[in-house]
This record gives sequence, structure tokens and C-alpha cells, in this order.
Amino acid sequence: MTDTPLDHRVEGPASAPPLFLGPSLGTSYALWDAVAPELAVTHRTVRWNLPGHGGADPGPVGPGATVGDLADLVLALADALGVERFAYAGVSLGGAVGLHLAVHHPHRLSSLAVICSSARFGDPERWRERAATVRSEGLADLAAKADARWFTPGFTVPRLVRDHRDADPGAYAACCDALAAFDLRGRLAEIPVPTLAVAG
Repeated sequence: MTDTPLDHRVEGPASAPPLFLGPSLGTSYALWDAVAPELAVTHRTVRWNLPGHGGADPGPVGPGATVGDLADLVLALADALGVERFAYAGVSLGGAVGLHLAVHHPHRLSSLAVICSSARFGDPERWRERAATVRSEGLADLAAKADARWFTPGFTVPRLVRDHRDADPGAYAACCDALAAFDLRGRLAEIPVPTLAVAG
């Protein structure tokens, strides 16, 4: 297998148009399990893990990481796979990566879907505090509350709760740093690629 900067999974016909699928903070590419088989009928899907998530190497990010750093890792993955231009869909932090790509590297995207995401994720200090807490205390307490925050009763997805609990604390905190620094509110009008925004 080609040495690539991000843990990933490729599915679908080799000749199909590429579609990169980005996860949210605290999850893995398993977030896409329910829909990936359908997407892979018509696309060559590339699901990727955030550093330190889903068993991935935490090494590519550290304190002070930015969404731009994560976007650069996605571009490096695309380059390693020989993909010049691709459709992109991302959830939450994965959607922020898509927005960064659309603003800073629009020539690489054919289309964009931004799901449960934002051009800014609230008060940056809240993310810095979460990063500090995770660095000092780990993820156990935060992950223990994840199922109640993420799912309605009876609809918990154990794999996603487990992925949250098992994420590398340092990499998770670095992703919190990235969310704290992210703000593209003033640049959304620059996005030239067809974009679908899904709220929820």
C-alpha cells in the first residue's frame, strides 16, 4: 500500500469519480458506515481518519494545529492516491476542512457538502478549555457523556461512542486547537464550487 499521511479506506470502482469523506471530532471514518456502501456504487470513496482517531497515528498534528493543517493532510492523501480533483463531504470538523479547501484550494474540488458544520464553531475559548482539559485529564469523562449528547435514546451507535473514548487525547486536543482558531465567516462568498450545506 502507498505510504500516505492519513489513515483511510478506499471503496468503489477505480474508474468512478472520487469522493472524499471527512469525519467529525471524536469519531472515525466509521461515521460513514451506513451510507458509504451506497456512495461507493457511483463514486470512488475515500474515507479518512483524523490523526489519533480510529486507531490512526496521532503524529501528524500537535498543539496549535489548524484546520489548514488538516486540509493539507487531505491534499497530501489525495496526491498520494493520484487524485487531482475530487468531490468532498465532511461532518462538523470534517466540514470545516472542506470549507478551508474550497476557499484556499478550490481548483482541487469539484463540489462540496458541508454537514452539521460551521464557518466558526462558537467561542474559541471554549475549545481551548476543552483542549486543556483533555490534555490534563484524558477523554474518559468527556466520552462517557458523548452518547447522551450525540444520540437520542435507543439510537446510540456503540462504535462511535467507543471511537470517541479511544481517541488519542493529544491529537483530540490538537483538533480542538484547530476548531478554536477556525473562522471563515468573512470568506464564504469566495467559494466558487457547487456547495451543499446540511444543518442538523
